[in-house]
Amino acid sequence: MNAQAGTGSFRSTVASIVDHTLLKPEATAADVRALIAEGRALGVGAVCVSPSMLPVHAGGLVVAAVAGFPSGKHHSLVKSAESAFAVQAGAQEIDMVIDVGAAVAGDYGAVLADVLAVREAIGPDIVLKVILETAVLGDEAIVECCRSAERAGADYVKTSTGFHPAGGASTHAVRLMAETVGDRLGVKASGGIRTAEAAMAMIDAGATRLGLSGTRAVLDGLPEG
Repeated sequence: MNAQAGTGSFRSTVASIVDHTLLKPEATAADVRALIAEGRALGVGAVCVSPSMLPVHAGGLVVAAVAGFPSGKHHSLVKSAESAFAVQAGAQEIDMVIDVGAAVAGDYGAVLADVLAVREAIGPDIVLKVILETAVLGDEAIVECCRSAERAGADYVKTSTGFHPAGGASTHAVRLMAETVGDRLGVKASGGIRTAEAAMAMIDAGATRLGLSGTRAVLDGLPEG
C-alpha cells in the first residue's frame, strides 16, 4: 500500500479501505448511529450493517449491507430479495454469504448460481462482495469459489463472516484469493482482525478492503506518517 495515497497519512490510507462493521444481532438503531459517527471521525470508507437497520443517514460514507448472513443457508431467491430490498433502502454494496456446504461438497456450479442470482437482483452498479468462509474450506475450494464468484460478476471475494467457530481471515487465504483473482476483483479480509499488525499482514497478503468491528483499536496502532 502506498503511504502517500489518499490524504497522505498512512493511517488515513488504511482507514479509507475499512468497512466499519456492526452485525451483532443485539445492535440497536442507536448503536448504528454511533457506528456511523465513529466511522466518520475515523475516516473509514464504508459502514456495514444488517439490512434490517436500513435506511441510515451515513453522512457521506458508503453503506454496505449483508445478505444470507451469517450461515449462507438461505435459498438464492431469499438472498436475492434481501439484497434487492437493502439496495432499495439505500445500500450501495452487498456482502453475501455463499452456501458454504455447496463449496465443501465441491458443487461450484451451485456457488456460481447463488452469486449470479444476487448479482441479477441488484444490477451491475451495486458493489457485490462474496463471503466464502475460508476457514472451513480447503485451498482448492477457495480457488474454485473465487473463480465462480468472478464468473458470476462479483466485485470482491471476502474471507469470512466473523461468526463461524472455525475462525476468520488468514493471510494464507487472502494470499490465495489475491493470486486467483489478480487485479480483476478486490479481496476483502474480515473476521478476527483486531490489531494493526494483523491488518497490515492482511494488506501485505493482498487484501484491498478490510472488514473491522474494532476499527479504532486497529487504526490507533498504525503510524501516522
